[in-house]
Amino acid sequence: MKEPILRRAFQDFYPDHTSYCYGCGRLNETGLQIKSYWEGDEAVCTFQPRPEHTAVPGYVYGGLLASLVDCHATGTAAAAAYRAAGRDMDTEPPFRYVTGSLHVDYLRPTPLAGPLTLRAQVKEIKGRKTIVSVQLYAAGQLCVRGEVVAVQMPDDMANTK
Repeated sequence: MKEPILRRAFQDFYPDHTSYCYGCGRLNETGLQIKSYWEGDEAVCTFQPRPEHTAVPGYVYGGLLASLVDCHATGTAAAAAYRAAGRDMDTEPPFRYVTGSLHVDYLRPTPLAGPLTLRAQVKEIKGRKTIVSVQLYAAGQLCVRGEVVAVQMPDDMANTK
């Protein structure tokens, strides 16, 4: 019987020297370490908030929600760049993105209990800039909507080792 192929998250392909972000860096031991995956043309991330992410008892702090939207969107932008180039995510040179702008609309309080699901769609890729829209759900309800302008990391920043 053939072993199943395990999916790797977008963030698992980031070079080590760009893997320390508080939100998405796999090498940041105290960070959020989010993981994003393709589901068709949509990128999906599931995150379980912890008690220290409390705004008021029972609800998630808005800054955490913005961080989740931000990092999920920049990871989606990187994965989309590889797709557009017809390249595997472990090929050189790496595509890494930083935030050019972040817009977040808080639609309803987000409960702390249970996992959060983020769904992202690429709206536009133009040169080094990618626009990504993100929706964040808790218990099936849309709680946050965001849009990120992600910009390809400058070469002097991306190639620092």
